Amino acid sequence: MWVFHGVGGHFASGVFTTREKAEAWIEHHGLTGVLTRYPLDQGVYDWALEQQAFQPSKPEHTQASFIQRFTSANQEHYHYDPQDFG
Repeated sequence: MWVFHGVGGHFASGVFTTREKAEAWIEHHGLTGVLTRYPLDQGVYDWALEQQAFQPSKPEHTQASFIQRFTSANQEHYHYDPQDFG
């Protein structure tokens, strides 16, 4: 699952089944932002633990307030700018 977050947005502005579909939409609208691949049926925090991409090292790393904001640079992701599309 691919999720696009536009610069300045608080929420995702598009969700796609393939990177190709997402990039076509991003290019069509000349968008700036980040396209990130997300695991299905699993939170990023749990995915990162499973992938050994993150290990909690502080008590707060297991609290809901941390987990609900957690993202991982280990997720496949791409940055876009209208200049990228010539």
